[in-house]
Amino acid sequence: MQTELTAEAIYKQEFKTALRGYSQEEVDQFLDVVIRDYEKMTKEIERLQKENDALRRDTSEKVEAVKPAQPVASNYDMLRRISNLEKAVFGKQVGPSE
Repeated sequence: MQTELTAEAIYKQEFKTALRGYSQEEVDQFLDVVIRDYEKMTKEIERLQKENDALRRDTSEKVEAVKPAQPVASNYDMLRRISNLEKAVFGKQVGPSE
């Protein structure tokens, strides 16, 4: 017996008849229902996998867009920038007057 079913495998499956076995017509009718449901399930799985892949790509693109273009400045760089800004605003003399 196969470990992975397909609609075709279900359709082609044959059962041995035994003395007092099941009605072959009833089994065939039931398997027809199983095949239709199996095909629906397979299509739904494929649709969901495509949707999942699209969402992952979309999320990945958004994460890439949010990443900073330049590395985050260190504390030293920030202090140097603040010092330069203070000099520009208050002049070269920052601190107590002489």
